[in-house]
Amino acid sequence: QVQLVESGGGLVQAGGSLRLSCAASGRTISSYVMGWFRQAPGKEREFVAAISWKGGSTYYSDSVKGRFTISRDNAKNTVYLQMNSLKPEDTAVYYCAADPLTNTIVVSSRARYWGQGTQVTVSS
Repeated sequence: QVQLVESGGGLVQAGGSLRLSCAASGRTISSYVMGWFRQAPGKEREFVAAISWKGGSTYYSDSVKGRFTISRDNAKNTVYLQMNSLKPEDTAVYYCAADPLTNTIVVSSRARYWGQGTQVTVSS
């Protein structure tokens, strides 16, 4: 079992930045692809970003490409999402996820383990 706890969410003005963290426990995340998803009110959960086991490959949705950066520190068992140039449409609950397979997260938008989420609100 892997437990995931997100932090770093909050209220920010449009154009601002936030850095989300996802701390894992229970198992090392070094054998898992890690991802971030988000869900806005009234909308389905959507894929945001993912990073391979050692961080050599990253994947982004078109809506965040060039603005968000995913990274990981396996020694700290933590994954990050740096969010810059935030827009009101980025407002959502952001979830951290872990899965052994890249396609499960990137293609199927599914994962074996999920965090509880952290709220990000971007005001205009």
